[in-house]
Amino acid sequence: MNDARARELDDAFLGIVANWAAGGPGCDEARFDELARATCGYQLERNAPYARYAATFGIDPAHRPRTWREIPAAPASAFKDAVLATCDPREAELIFHTSGTTADVAGRHCIARARLYDAALLAGFDRFILPDRAKLRYLNVVPNPRLRRHSSLGYMMGTVSVLRGDGHAEYLFDEDRGVDAAGFVHAWESAVADAQPVCLAGTAFALVALLDALEANAQRFAAPAGSRIMETGGFKGRARVVERTELYARLETAFGITAASIVGEYGMTELVSQYYDGVESRDSTIRVKRSPPWLRTLVVDAEGRQVNDGEAGFLRHVDLGNRSSVVAIDTEDRGYASGGGIVLLERELDAAPRGCSLVAEDLIARVR
Repeated sequence: MNDARARELDDAFLGIVANWAAGGPGCDEARFDELARATCGYQLERNAPYARYAATFGIDPAHRPRTWREIPAAPASAFKDAVLATCDPREAELIFHTSGTTADVAGRHCIARARLYDAALLAGFDRFILPDRAKLRYLNVVPNPRLRRHSSLGYMMGTVSVLRGDGHAEYLFDEDRGVDAAGFVHAWESAVADAQPVCLAGTAFALVALLDALEANAQRFAAPAGSRIMETGGFKGRARVVERTELYARLETAFGITAASIVGEYGMTELVSQYYDGVESRDSTIRVKRSPPWLRTLVVDAEGRQVNDGEAGFLRHVDLGNRSSVVAIDTEDRGYASGGGIVLLERELDAAPRGCSLVAEDLIARVR
């Protein structure tokens, strides 16, 4: 990469991540504001589709945002309409495909340097999923990254499994057969025989499909001590919806695990960074999502105006890791700000379905 400004922004971002991973603050409001506006300025010059969009808000290289809250946020759906990248997509080290706002149309998120994604991923995962630094066996009910190399969730769990796992990870979601319940039972029993704690990771929809298969055979399991579950993806527009409290209760029953050991992750293909359930809310029916300091979220109304804490609105994410795409993204996801975090709400019924769980349901429906 011969782009000096990109290197400068990337180095600043990696420094923030490293500081936070080592127990430091990462960045304060002033530093976040400085880097968010600098990243926006870079994107105004290097990302032509975004620059044209920002100009409709009166923002251009000569008239830049005064604060990070004024950065024009590109709709997440725009990733399917244009190449929102500051680099040549042919040179991007990672390209993730969105699940698509329809069955036929998917967007692309180009990430120039895998190092940025990996650093942000591992720092957040270590803080919220592995605070004890346990070396777990990962049983992943997600796409196998070797087979679906453009799946951000597959890449995420593949990276974690290699760098944080015990070397015996399993992928239990098959392209042709859907959820591999028999393979799961074998993998789980092997972990129990080895007295090896596991991390069961999957989208909400895939986990429900797994539970359906296990419950049909009246199968229950005792999780090795130290095991945990990571749930992501939700149901986002699908015909079948299971309340999260019901899903977690079923997971507790099936695997003999406590609610506090079930962690909800919230991420998007269009973002480099992720949210996770805060530790303090995991025993509550209302879970507050926490993020690393380089990812901040505004809750806005339908006109894009920020609303008060506790008031429901749409989520606008500003992610310093998104240097090679767009730093600010508007979503159709709804929630409210609470105690420095966010609480997710159900999507609007007329919002286009999107997200990781779409892949799971599409494939499961196809094989039935």
